[in-house]
Amino acid sequence: MRLAFLGTPEAAVATLEALVNAGHDVALVITRPDRRRGRGVALTPSPVKAAAQELGLRVSHRLADLEDLDVERGVVVAYGAIIPAALLEKVPMLNVHFSLLPRWRGAAPVQRAILAGDEETGVAIISLEATLDTGPVHLERRIRIDEKTAEELTAELAAVGATALTEVLGSPQLLEHATVQVGEVTYAEKLTKETFRLSPEMTTALALRTVRLGGAFLFVAGKRLSVVSARHYEDVVPSGALVRREGNVVLGLNDGAIALIDVRPEGSKTMAAFAWWTGRRDDDGSHAWS
Repeated sequence: MRLAFLGTPEAAVATLEALVNAGHDVALVITRPDRRRGRGVALTPSPVKAAAQELGLRVSHRLADLEDLDVERGVVVAYGAIIPAALLEKVPMLNVHFSLLPRWRGAAPVQRAILAGDEETGVAIISLEATLDTGPVHLERRIRIDEKTAEELTAELAAVGATALTEVLGSPQLLEHATVQVGEVTYAEKLTKETFRLSPEMTTALALRTVRLGGAFLFVAGKRLSVVSARHYEDVVPSGALVRREGNVVLGLNDGAIALIDVRPEGSKTMAAFAWWTGRRDDDGSHAWS
């Protein structure tokens, strides 16, 4: 099938590669413009652009380049911008969405599923509509969330989604007979800086889920401390206290405590939490955190 592909992050690369490997003619890849990453001044292409160039595919940053292109369908995976309704009328598009729709329509379905404590999530292959993630479902695949980080879960969903998408394209039955979404609608709002901030008022379950998002942080003595990994801690610690307990660095929360495993101090590299504590040369064994 002659296709256009629209995607940007690493999570979209698996589907692009799967389409090529399945023998589809990807006539054009549209991705978000190159951007500066980190502290560098050089522009860096998106993961999808880098993969497309390696595959020898034509790449564009302009949706307008799709308007006069002769393709049967478009495939959208985390493109990062709304597709205009007028373009959807010209080019029917399939979307690989990383949730069990209609739960978690929107920008951050993987992270919101983790934060909500959902037991499972999955991938929905839908026909794209002008309204947000409302299209009928061609195929759904479910997976357990367990204790996976957002990065791990996204990678698994990307692989599952790539397989599901090629299955839909290879099946006239699946392609032509989508079903209307059924169930309670929830919205995966965009993540903000405060989404990742730990607070003493949190439950231990929510704090650990926040850590699993990647980028969790707190403040100790006015300095930011990123929490890379953590685990549940059985003993009781006062809410808002950061203590040293038998080789553990422990955060007191609303209903219990968590032990920090790896942390990253402001302006430094990732290290074991106890090494960070020892490097502070604190002897009282307790600090407040916020």
